[in-house]
Amino acid sequence: MTEDRDESINVEGGPLKACGYDPRTGFFRDGCCNTGPADRGRHVICARMTNAFLTWSRRHGNDLSTPRPEYGFPGLREGDRWCLCAERWKEAWEAGQAPKVILASTHRSALRVVPIEVLREFAMPVRKPAG
Repeated sequence: MTEDRDESINVEGGPLKACGYDPRTGFFRDGCCNTGPADRGRHVICARMTNAFLTWSRRHGNDLSTPRPEYGFPGLREGDRWCLCAERWKEAWEAGQAPKVILASTHRSALRVVPIEVLREFAMPVRKPAG
């Protein structure tokens, strides 16, 4: 871990797992919802995008659907996983538009903004390995 990043621990106390590589997410574009002092937006909640959330977000000033090649941003579609700002996710939750979250991939600093009980309510089911 470099000094510009906070410790990579998830909301359940385990190691932070990858959120998404296609598209590559995270403030550091490392595929994880890592954070640090430079991440003023706290991009720490790993969420699975829905059309409803993407539409809501666009209507509230954060268009995540439109590609922005000048920033290396491909635009998001339903089903993509993305590290959302904790405050934005909370706003969506309060508006009834919050997408599901992946707890193992959500940084523990999200708990400064959203209670664990709320995150658990919106948790994606954990898949058990076959066999």
